[in-house]
Amino acid sequence: MPNSELMAIGAFAQRSGLTSSALRFYADSGLLPPADVDPATGYRSYGVHQLERAVTLRRLREIAMPLVGVAAVLGAGAEEAARLLDEHVARIEGDAAVARQRAAAIKSALGGDAPGSLIAVLKGPVLAEAVEQVLTATATLTPTPTATATATATGPTHDPASAVLAGLHIEASDEAVALTATDRYRLSTRTLVPVRTGERTWAGTVDGADLRNAVADVRRSALVRVEAVPHGIWLRMSGREDRHCRVLPEKYPDHRSLLASLGEATTRATVAKGALLRALEEHPGDRPVLCLTDRGVRVQAPDDELSGILLPAAVTGEDLRIRFEMTTLYAAVSTAIGPDVMLDLRGPLQPVTIRSADRGDLTTLTMPVTFDH
Repeated sequence: MPNSELMAIGAFAQRSGLTSSALRFYADSGLLPPADVDPATGYRSYGVHQLERAVTLRRLREIAMPLVGVAAVLGAGAEEAARLLDEHVARIEGDAAVARQRAAAIKSALGGDAPGSLIAVLKGPVLAEAVEQVLTATATLTPTPTATATATATGPTHDPASAVLAGLHIEASDEAVALTATDRYRLSTRTLVPVRTGERTWAGTVDGADLRNAVADVRRSALVRVEAVPHGIWLRMSGREDRHCRVLPEKYPDHRSLLASLGEATTRATVAKGALLRALEEHPGDRPVLCLTDRGVRVQAPDDELSGILLPAAVTGEDLRIRFEMTTLYAAVSTAIGPDVMLDLRGPLQPVTIRSADRGDLTTLTMPVTFDH
């Protein structure tokens, strides 16, 4: 290789972002051997063509990829390298989740070995089902510079700094346990009757990821004893390992005021859940329109009032055309309990209440979108 294409190790280190000592290490490990070694002095030189590999190596090490993984990525094609990177990130995320769980459990244990105060004893399968249903309304938090903390009728907006929107709010009284989740655009709440009530009232927002990870064990337990401890709750299950879930410190949105402020429904429709879901699945777009008349509920495109699928339904009140995001409406309908769902509507831009036609313990609130959204 011509000397003009070679760089001294110091210059190569500066351009690649790797230190000279790191370059020597990677040379000895076989990941980045120098292009030339002076036989008399042992001085190492690197070629310009090696810069791309060196920079990639540095970036892989910055995300804590082990040397074996680095070698595999550097020797793979683009598709295989992407798969290896995804697997590495998944391992890191899994390790971090385990570390968070264990750290939270340690923090709780620091207060002593005394058991926490009883929140409630619940049937495991019922609790697991309720957690999965309600958590569909949590936010997926991805920071964006333009996100705001409020929702409008033009579409969902999330507060990326508020992890509490990814949690499940639990309120326990001497009569019931209420589970609530919201991303400020949807709201889902379900009330459970405990087998045994707690020693006192309790309210807190529990980390949604921790609850999801515990659901499988909860479902297989006949009874689950829920106890409150500093910084979290314990789900204690006979014959299974107890699960600790973190309590989030942020203040939860005032969902009770929102529910209390809802006006009377001006249109009400009762429709078969399965038929409505199938119509939404067959809808070609991502923002279906529901047209409610005394003929039934028609699922149609926003720019074609004559087409669509007409579903038999019991509709009372005013005729109404209302538009939704597919992701919010489908999730709200799919988690409803029973074969039929009841929709309480308050006009084209107001929150819509979706619940079971014969069971009222699960209620979901969904915002529509404007027709020019």
